[in-house]
Amino acid sequence: MKLVAMLFFLAASFWETKAPSDWTDDELIRMFTDSPWGQMAEGTGASKDSHVAAVQVYLATAGPMREAEKQRELRYLRKVVETPMDTEYRLWLEDNRATQIVVAVRIPRTKDFDDASATKRMEEESVMRVGRKKYKVTGHFPPTANDVYLRMAFPREVQATDKMVTFELYLPGVTPPFRTVEFRVKDMMVKGKLEM
Repeated sequence: MKLVAMLFFLAASFWETKAPSDWTDDELIRMFTDSPWGQMAEGTGASKDSHVAAVQVYLATAGPMREAEKQRELRYLRKVVETPMDTEYRLWLEDNRATQIVVAVRIPRTKDFDDASATKRMEEESVMRVGRKKYKVTGHFPPTANDVYLRMAFPREVQATDKMVTFELYLPGVTPPFRTVEFRVKDMMVKGKLEM
């Protein structure tokens, strides 16, 4: 029995075996770039040799990612005055976390959100696919001076029995603007609960 417990411990990921405050800096970075909830998304149609910058995408409503965001803020971000948009997002999230999934995308050129046509295109062309079903974005919060992440909301329609959830995103401020990101549902289970 001790051998089984030891093998499970060795196989378990750091987010299951360590408190977030005990994650190393490298582990914290991995949460945002190479975990069941975070990855670097290549441009749609881009080859490995095309030198298109990958964009950081993560599921901001997943419990492990909320903990990772807290740790990132504690370790690296200086305290700044919250903008009205930051406050609006925080309050909206408190009210909607149970019914919405939020995808956060690091945006290199935030000024592109000043273009209403680009924002409209993002709203029209960004979708979440679960099996054969497709869901449109239900809202978004543009990047701010304090938060360089675009936050896009989708209805919480993913079940533990689903295989994959795919986000097809049109992203103003990113070149090329189309990104497809896939998350395997079974990998997002933590202690028997789907974390999204």
